[in-house]
Amino acid sequence: MPADNRIPPHRADGPVRAGIPEHGRIPRYYAVKAELLVLVDELGVGAALPSERELAERFAVSRVTLRQAVAELVLEGRLQRRQGSGTFVAPPKLVQPLSLVSYTEGMRRQGVHPGRTVITLERLPADDGLAAELAIEPGATVIHIERVLLADTERVGLESTYLPESRFPTLLEVFDPATSLYACLVDRLGVTFAEAEERVETVLATPREALLIGTNPALPMLLLHRVSLDAKGGPIERVRSLYRGDRFSFTARLRADS
Repeated sequence: MPADNRIPPHRADGPVRAGIPEHGRIPRYYAVKAELLVLVDELGVGAALPSERELAERFAVSRVTLRQAVAELVLEGRLQRRQGSGTFVAPPKLVQPLSLVSYTEGMRRQGVHPGRTVITLERLPADDGLAAELAIEPGATVIHIERVLLADTERVGLESTYLPESRFPTLLEVFDPATSLYACLVDRLGVTFAEAEERVETVLATPREALLIGTNPALPMLLLHRVSLDAKGGPIERVRSLYRGDRFSFTARLRADS
């Protein structure tokens, strides 16, 4: 159990009894983790965590046990490590809606400045799978736009978008890749987004992806696959978006079928 033998207060947005079973038999690091969460709430966003030695003495555990508890909270996005500075209470996760809203709009709604760094801007032939998703012939040319996603100046994701060149032959002439592709398609090319099919899964970043996003390869990532459709059911784009699991959560509004 935590050092003072109390269960952290129950919160509706967290696991019941902080995930501690009634019999109390849990790994020691998890009890420390539950107590650390209480401390995190008390300290507030941006506050520095006390030193490893101080925390180990406070919870009467080894530094190895403490490190395991802290490591899990870093992976979950509750704490942040800063090279040469220490460990700090992380800000709340960014929330991106699972809807036909662009990354730009989703960030602006939270008072965050969206940005992008262009990595790849190319034309390439569609393989069989991509051709099927975009309703084009295998080998037909697609435009591939790969960009690192920024929240203010922080790298938080990596996005690859594929569009059929036959449908958007002037795209590269009118699109500024540092801005919203969604806005360009709607405002400059007259596209109407009607619906999308999206799949979400958890993955680990590849070495290349981790390097581009600037994160630990062991950090869980949220991977979204989306095919956007117009009002006639025609495919507009195929998007692969990778978001840092410690900085993002997603929300969706659900309605009962009529």
